[in-house]
Amino acid sequence: MSVSSSLGSAASQMPLNDAETRQLWRNRALIRWWLYGICLLVLAMVVVGGATRLTESGLSITEWKPIHGAIPPLSVEEWEEEFAKYREIPQYEAINKGMTLDEFKFIFWWEWGHRLLGRFIGVAFFVPMAVFWIQGRIEPWLKPKLVIGLILGGLQGALGWYMVASGLVDRIDVSQYRLAAHLTLACVIFAYLFWIARRLVPREAATAEEAEGLNRIGQIFLWLVFLQIFMGGLVAGLNAGFTFNTWPLMDGQVIPRGLLVMDPAWANFFENVMTVQFQHRMTAYVLVAVAVLLVIRSKKVSGRKPVMMPARHIAGFVLLQVIFGIATLVMNVPLHLALWHQAFAVIVLGAAVDYLAALKGPYPVRR
Repeated sequence: MSVSSSLGSAASQMPLNDAETRQLWRNRALIRWWLYGICLLVLAMVVVGGATRLTESGLSITEWKPIHGAIPPLSVEEWEEEFAKYREIPQYEAINKGMTLDEFKFIFWWEWGHRLLGRFIGVAFFVPMAVFWIQGRIEPWLKPKLVIGLILGGLQGALGWYMVASGLVDRIDVSQYRLAAHLTLACVIFAYLFWIARRLVPREAATAEEAEGLNRIGQIFLWLVFLQIFMGGLVAGLNAGFTFNTWPLMDGQVIPRGLLVMDPAWANFFENVMTVQFQHRMTAYVLVAVAVLLVIRSKKVSGRKPVMMPARHIAGFVLLQVIFGIATLVMNVPLHLALWHQAFAVIVLGAAVDYLAALKGPYPVRR
């Protein structure tokens, strides 16, 4: 090892003085609140995306123009051109044939707003990151994590167009597989950025015993939330929420007949409307049970406020999500309740991430 590298290694292990420590936490606070803002925007994106789906607006813009597409039609001729493109796809012929230009504008604005919000999130992420980077506010270990976040955002945009493209030729709506993947990746981005933000908080870490005793159930709950979100995407993609609108029974039975009528059998779990809704219900019950167990185990292993508070948040948010889910189903998917249900899926995900972040504690202070 060279003398210069030895000196560099030794310097990196030297403790920070008081002024450096204060500056580091100021920088972390600034980055943390910026990431909170991005997470709120991602949450809004999920809600607007749900509204776009429920209003059948997602195919109203038939081209992907990442830059030029930010400008909406500005003249009657441009509106007529966009409307003519929409009239060429199967959805128009099957669902909206004969619609007026004003009716087209309604669905167009939903999809345009969804895409514009995506572009805004990209700018809101990249510009502050570049400024913080230039100012030296981002710790070296954090830089690649933020770059990964930027890459994930780009992938989400590409996946969004891949989803839309599935509904422009042979279908009257988008593929439920691609819709579920698009929704899940949005939630992965939210969870990834929220995890970073919550670990930039200067709070007391859990003890080693608490972390060892609670990490597994926290991780199980998190993965169940992701699974439920993916299955919720399948429900949305198949319009399965508009069927079997009774609870607690489904089609008058606890376990309805017809769950495995498709061949091959695996297709039922992704393409059979009854099966897709049934598995979404069953996973919800499992999530409730795991949430209750998580609170009980947190009390048994720890009982301290830094651990119990995020555990109670999980229980409370899961309860609200169940209420929104049942109400959305039995009332035949009214738009406002459906959007609350979709929003709370992300909020429950955030609570799951926060619980694990509380067990892990803040990122260590490094030179």
